[in-house]
Amino acid sequence: MAQEKQNLQEEHVSQEEIVDNAENVVDIEDAKEDVVLSEEQLKIQELEAEVDKVNERLLRVQADYDNFRRRTKIEAESAAKYRSQNLIEELIPAIDNFDRALSVKVESDDAKSLLQGMEMVYRQLTDAMQKEGLEVIEAVGKAFDPNYHQAVMTVESDEHESNQVVEELQKGYKLKDRVIRPSMVKVNQ
Repeated sequence: MAQEKQNLQEEHVSQEEIVDNAENVVDIEDAKEDVVLSEEQLKIQELEAEVDKVNERLLRVQADYDNFRRRTKIEAESAAKYRSQNLIEELIPAIDNFDRALSVKVESDDAKSLLQGMEMVYRQLTDAMQKEGLEVIEAVGKAFDPNYHQAVMTVESDEHESNQVVEELQKGYKLKDRVIRPSMVKVNQ
């Protein structure tokens, strides 16, 4: 009987050991799953971080492209708007010479017909330049504006207000909204 009791205790111990061993095996498998899950979670976090970096880069590239497109559009509009600027800058001295030639007083009929022909050419030239957007800057009687006028002399006159343009020595021109050449003027002090 003692033998049977000892056998039962051994069976009972061995069943307890089996249960303990089974629990240990389950704990080890859970630990392995946790390790596998944590490795997978780390990999997921790394991939998410990489996706965030790629998205940031994509947003920057899109913003750069939008800025480039906007800048290119503005430059193209500006180029179209001022396409004739170089030609006009080259022709302004010729217009100045026409102005001086047309201001000469002539007496003979031959000189008058020549002057008439010059006036026609002058009008055609100025009309073509006005169609391109060239404007004469108004100066005499206006308040001095350093954006449009270049003061080369000052005078004292009671007939004019202070800082008013008294005389224009050379015409100024602007193309659309850009000053090509400021007017050279005398200004009242």
